[in-house]
Amino acid sequence: MNVNTENPVSITEANRNFSRTARMVDEKGSVVTLKNNSPQYLLIEFNQAQREKSASNEDILVLSKRLIEKNREAYDVLAK
Repeated sequence: MNVNTENPVSITEANRNFSRTARMVDEKGSVVTLKNNSPQYLLIEFNQAQREKSASNEDILVLSKRLIEKNREAYDVLAK
């Protein structure tokens, strides 16, 4: 996931004006909230989180298929 760290917002500001913070997410893709001047939380659209989750699952499936093909003989022996 690419995180744009050029959109920092303090937790206090996000709390006071959440609608402005949400608009920033809509415009820029993400907002990093700061606590004590350090990145603490990442605010993203729900759909983006779902896409990231799907991508991770796809990566696992690709890896699984590669490992199965690499170890095909062992699986065949175990299947007997």
